[in-house]
Amino acid sequence: MAKLPVQEPFKWSKYIKSTVGIVVILILFLNTIIIIGPGQRGVLLEFGRVTGEVYGEGLHIIVPLVNSVPIMDVRTQKYQADSTAASKDLQDTHTQVALNYHLDPKKVNEIYQTLGPSYAERYIAPAIQEVVKASTAKFNAEELITQRPIVKDAIEEGLKERLNQRGIIVETLSITDFKFSPQFTESIESKVTAQQLALKAENDLKRIKIEAQQAIEKSKGEAEAIRIINEELEKSPKYIEFLATQKWDGKLPIATGTTTPFIQIPTK
Repeated sequence: MAKLPVQEPFKWSKYIKSTVGIVVILILFLNTIIIIGPGQRGVLLEFGRVTGEVYGEGLHIIVPLVNSVPIMDVRTQKYQADSTAASKDLQDTHTQVALNYHLDPKKVNEIYQTLGPSYAERYIAPAIQEVVKASTAKFNAEELITQRPIVKDAIEEGLKERLNQRGIIVETLSITDFKFSPQFTESIESKVTAQQLALKAENDLKRIKIEAQQAIEKSKGEAEAIRIINEELEKSPKYIEFLATQKWDGKLPIATGTTTPFIQIPTK
């Protein structure tokens, strides 16, 4: 009777090693490809060292385990911050600003090297605090309200001077809110109310003067008309009949009995 061939046991270790090898090769292959998206830049690192090379948008090949490429966003970004400061007249002021900015694409490697990915909290936030405090101290509390565009420009220029030199380009700055102490706010409201009442009183006085002047002019006109009529009557007693004809509507008065015509109409 023939003997069946003996099957060798399945070598799982060999299968696992092959699978692991394929996975490692695949991972290494995938790690050689870097894709930089729209509005982004890649900072090329070599063993963690900033090389100075910046990758633009698109596909790039790197050396696995040697190179790494952290991504930096160069699109317009918004940073909002609150700051508490004292005005020139020592009124407590709470200011809220919104800053629109973007990173200089040519300097993202410097920003990453000197400030790191958390550049907003590390550099933008304290810059806003310092510039807002310095700018607010140049104005009285009322001026912060009445000259808001000038205050905004002062803060914006201060931030441009601080941030632009580090590759953080300031686009626009907006003051979204000014708040003062309750006591100061109440005093401002009272002042505004008093000014409005004073303006109303001034307008009422002007109106009364105008109406009085109109009445005087009307009286002068009526007096002048009477004077002219009296002069004409002195010249011709029949002038009164002429005036009556100017106002006559063409209808004769209805009356009974013998009456004297109110106008003498000549027969010849």
